[in-house]
Amino acid sequence: MKKILALSFLFAPVAGEAQADSTADSTRVRLPSVTITATRSGPSSTYATPLAVTLIPKAQLEDKRGYSLDEAVFAVPGVLAQSRYGTSDIRLNIRGFGARGAGDRSNAGTSRGIRVLIDGIPETEPDGRTAFDLVDLAAAEEIEVVRSNASALWGNAGGGVVAIRTARPVANPFINATQMAGGYEFLRTAVQAGAPLGPASLALTFTNTSQQGYRAHSDSRRALLNASLTSPLGASTNLGVFLAAANDLFHIPGPLSLEDAMENPKAANSTYAARDERRWNRLGRLGVTVDHELDESSGISTMVFVNPKYLQRSERGTFRDFNRHHFGGNVVYRKAYDFTPGVSGTTVIGADGALQDGAILFYSLSSNNGRGTELRDNKGEGAINTGAFAQQQLKFGDRIGLDLGARWDRIRYDYRSHLDPKLDDMKDFSRVSPRVGLNYRVAPTHSFYLGIGGGVEAPAGNETDPASTFGQDTVTALNPLLEPIYSTTYEVGTKHLVSVGSRLVSALSYEVALYDTRVRNEIVPYRGGRFYFTAGKADRRGVEIGTSVFGPSDAVLTGSLTASRNRYLDYTVDSVHYGKPGRIADYEGNDIAGIPSLFYNASAAAGLGRIPLRIELNVRGMGDYVVDDANTVEVPSYHIFGATVSTRSGVSFGSFSLRAWAAIENLTDRRYIGSAFINPDVVNGVPLAFEPGSGRTLTLAVSLGIKR
Repeated sequence: MKKILALSFLFAPVAGEAQADSTADSTRVRLPSVTITATRSGPSSTYATPLAVTLIPKAQLEDKRGYSLDEAVFAVPGVLAQSRYGTSDIRLNIRGFGARGAGDRSNAGTSRGIRVLIDGIPETEPDGRTAFDLVDLAAAEEIEVVRSNASALWGNAGGGVVAIRTARPVANPFINATQMAGGYEFLRTAVQAGAPLGPASLALTFTNTSQQGYRAHSDSRRALLNASLTSPLGASTNLGVFLAAANDLFHIPGPLSLEDAMENPKAANSTYAARDERRWNRLGRLGVTVDHELDESSGISTMVFVNPKYLQRSERGTFRDFNRHHFGGNVVYRKAYDFTPGVSGTTVIGADGALQDGAILFYSLSSNNGRGTELRDNKGEGAINTGAFAQQQLKFGDRIGLDLGARWDRIRYDYRSHLDPKLDDMKDFSRVSPRVGLNYRVAPTHSFYLGIGGGVEAPAGNETDPASTFGQDTVTALNPLLEPIYSTTYEVGTKHLVSVGSRLVSALSYEVALYDTRVRNEIVPYRGGRFYFTAGKADRRGVEIGTSVFGPSDAVLTGSLTASRNRYLDYTVDSVHYGKPGRIADYEGNDIAGIPSLFYNASAAAGLGRIPLRIELNVRGMGDYVVDDANTVEVPSYHIFGATVSTRSGVSFGSFSLRAWAAIENLTDRRYIGSAFINPDVVNGVPLAFEPGSGRTLTLAVSLGIKR
């Protein structure tokens, strides 16, 4: 185990990819210009940006099952993505943000504290929750992951941003069909097509996925359509139209005791299975973007979207209907100019707005776990998020860059009970989030940076539900104990991509980031997420390390390592909620629940010379961590191995191309805990927190492409 940890320090991916051309006598390395867009200031080099950013290109998204986002981001330093049982439902944690989303309501189909965008359109709802129903790797062309505190630009994004781009220019008509099959009755069909329409580009992706699942009562199915039309409207204007729709059903096997999870990991929680706990989400999204260049140095971008949702679920012994409408938009203005020779600047000013509202109906469960006849709750749940931001970027020559920015956000909740209007309530949260970033560019692909950023998160809709006061107080539909989460992140880092040119190593890259995040009003779930409290103060600090080493014959060694220390600094809980009225639990100095202090990934890949095959071996794992505030419930450490064999770029014959790959996950069939509930329910003295990870799984895929 110690040897594996040592290797993971040496090999890790960074934002960039070197391409080597080898001959018998020499090796030439082409260092690419890696640009990012999630910073809202227009395309810029990652080496000129004082943020921790990783770009995941299309090549790294291939040879994946593609069902969930964790398959794309698991190797990014600082990012912990846990698949709960192999569906689109994942836990997404960046530098500790998102870790608390781990109860029935908070970790069943949504993530918290991290803003997710698809083609610039937010998947994140106004209250900060993100569902992953519309995320599919088959449609993704590239993914940007901003790990730095991004609230100064994006608002409710203290944990950063995951920006997925699906649209791409299409020069010639093409169609590509991929069929996958694997263990636990996994079947996935993906069809991609595109064609130029005059100056425009049309692209379509359709996937249909089903599986029985590793655990009992974990079967799922999802059909997902993504379509984009991008076109110039004259010499200075570009239009983008983006359509997505999903029909996503997944069953929830629920948590087990640690003993049951290790002895019988395929079992479901008997209560969850008896109630047929599940989520069935049907939703669509239409977004339109317009980018217009006012002149050579300035431009304006606008976006509007509408996102209707019809969600049904069986949860906690009730059948629940949600009818939601989510819509919004933004406008961003950019202006570049020169102050003096050698000193230039870019000003970015913008505003965002989003509204989500709709009816929620709770019914009893029928005898077959469908909608019963008893109406138990009838309410409306609304949230509005508005924000305005400004950023000034200054460049002093080719080496020094300074970013100054701030954003004002206001989030309003509006809860209405149609059964008991006395519960009606409205509450506002507002905050100004500043940021300062300094970047020093030693060379075109070598930089150092530091940053200080303020962040804000508002409680998600389910987190605003009040805790029971046992008759002691009068409550409304909004939890009076909750306040916005304020954070301040201090960060320093370096990024470097260098050509070596030797026979064994053609190029290498590395990045290092050190951060310290101070958090006030950390929100913590209780009783499996039935209600939430606020911890006074917390501190999360860590180091993220990544390197990539490129060798001959397409060989590459990669990996990532994240080590952190996460502590409550000021946190007391009234123990009436533990059934001990009059007593206080003091958790000062305890580890923050749900955040591993160590996790890593390492891989080695190479082509087989003249044989058109590529082999990749990988290992990933994490140290043990606690999932309760008292630090008495622990998830054991693990490491698991995997292997992939693919036909590289495929075999071409005329207009046709054929590609195939095979992958084995959890090669040694190790039993481990893939995810866990925070502050879980305790039944008969035993905490039910643990969701077993999948056993050994084989996946086979064949892809046929036709291009004119």
